[in-house]
Amino acid sequence: MFELSYSLYGSEKRVLGTYSRFSEAFGEMLFTHFGLSGPIILTLSRIVVSALQSKASVEITVDLKPALDEKKLDNRLIRDLNAHGKKQLSNIFKDWLPASMIPVFIKELGLDPDKICHQVSSEERKRIRYLMKNLKFNVSGHRSFKEAIITAGGISTKEVSPKTMESKLIKGLYFAGEILDLDAETGGYNLQIAFSTGWLAGSSCTHINEN
Repeated sequence: MFELSYSLYGSEKRVLGTYSRFSEAFGEMLFTHFGLSGPIILTLSRIVVSALQSKASVEITVDLKPALDEKKLDNRLIRDLNAHGKKQLSNIFKDWLPASMIPVFIKELGLDPDKICHQVSSEERKRIRYLMKNLKFNVSGHRSFKEAIITAGGISTKEVSPKTMESKLIKGLYFAGEILDLDAETGGYNLQIAFSTGWLAGSSCTHINEN
């Protein structure tokens, strides 16, 4: 897991190729055997799932070097390539990316991993820089409900009294936690929603029973 930033783009199929930005964030992400995961992926999953269900095309663009702008990254690449001119390209990449990403990254670029660093052309260096700042993924699907961390949708909060969690439609019926149409970003917020609404609903029920 490492820190990066992403931009999420999507388009309706009828205007495929014209992408508009849905979301943008900075955080940690995982590359797994099934695709992308991690905190920021979980955060954007609600948007992605909704877009996919509406038959939209979704693309994620990942910036692997968010702390460096294009110029600073290019200077870093030039400096490292010059300083390690006799190394193979696959070895210098160990200073730039996680080891498991290197073969995939080099293959995506169409470069020879055994190429000596001082033989890397300016055009090849620019391709390396571009992919580091613009690693794109077309999102084709999502994981099953069984693997969900939190659910979206449920009883509308407009139908629930915020002071007691009692239904405004059915007297004596109380709601709490994920049955409510409440969800938040990762970081403990969803647990807090469950704890707070559960305590309030329970306290309200007890208070009524005591009376």
